[in-house]
Amino acid sequence: MAPSGSRSIKRSCQTVLYWIPVIFISLIVAWSYYAYVVQLCIESIKNLGEQIVYLLAYHVIFILFTWAYWQTIFTKPMNPLKEFHLSYSDKELLEKEERGESQQEVFRRIAKDLPIYTRTMSGAIRFCDRCQLVKPDRCHHCSVCDKCILKMDHHCPWVNNCVGFSNYKFFMLFLAYSLLYCLFITATDLLYFIKFWTNGLPDTQAKFHIMFLFFAASMFSVSLASLFIYHCWLVCKNRSTLEAVRAPAFRHGADKNGFSLGFSKNFRQVFGDEMKYWPLPVFSSLGDGCSFPTCLVNQDPEQLTSPGHQTPPNNTAVGESHQFPAKPLRESQSRLLNRAPSWTDTEGAEHKESQGTSNPAMAIENET
Repeated sequence: MAPSGSRSIKRSCQTVLYWIPVIFISLIVAWSYYAYVVQLCIESIKNLGEQIVYLLAYHVIFILFTWAYWQTIFTKPMNPLKEFHLSYSDKELLEKEERGESQQEVFRRIAKDLPIYTRTMSGAIRFCDRCQLVKPDRCHHCSVCDKCILKMDHHCPWVNNCVGFSNYKFFMLFLAYSLLYCLFITATDLLYFIKFWTNGLPDTQAKFHIMFLFFAASMFSVSLASLFIYHCWLVCKNRSTLEAVRAPAFRHGADKNGFSLGFSKNFRQVFGDEMKYWPLPVFSSLGDGCSFPTCLVNQDPEQLTSPGHQTPPNNTAVGESHQFPAKPLRESQSRLLNRAPSWTDTEGAEHKESQGTSNPAMAIENET
């Protein structure tokens, strides 16, 4: 009973600690709302028209920002489908086999009908011992959540959640609206900050709030801008933070552009086909999170004839297309996967980039 009780206390303490960054951000946002709405707009701005315009614009941005933040925090990360989990008989068989090639034979038999194209760096089937499943492409095990997360990007302490397939769009909108929120406050607060700084206005309680609000918004703008630009680059390249740090490996070797399908298609894979949903924190990403079109399986004709392009050996991309069908496990509601052949369009095709060191990730990672 004692060990069980100590583990329960430890988990409770960890839960509280994990929520501290979220509580901190929430308090900062709550204070900024009070400082901007009450101290700046109501107490300091005397022009009624200016008050109305500032308050209306502020509340539109504030609602979108908090909505996106809420969705990023409370959207549960998606886990692999049951088809990727080992059956009871497979688990028994693995227990009997010694680690090594014999176990890989079991994994290959299990994975032969799954839409899996990535491998470990040594060429083996990617398998999670903790979750007892064959990992789908772009899936990784999070050591904080202790689960395998579909298209895992990173575990973000500021939202106390894994950022992956189910909430990556929300995370991008959270970065965009939080940056817009800080820039709007900085721009509209600048004039009154200067007036208070030069003693152009009475020395009231609002002075502290307005001055500190300007400094806080300015500093947050710089850090948010760098993070937002980095993730925009990742979306354009169709990479996750993990894939930017360590390129995904296929049968022919590591390829950092293995999932890149051109800017337009990369963007729509995250934000969806319908433009009306792009700015809203509602799920519109394409696909099921378990299978992804690749430029190796669905080759682009322009890539095949592009200068300097090296065609993979026949026993790689072609062999994989026979062993691992590109069709998803379940009929997806996504137009992305239902229209898999359309990924061979020449629109937005990009040349293969030479292998090299990728930019370092700018987010905290907890993948094992």
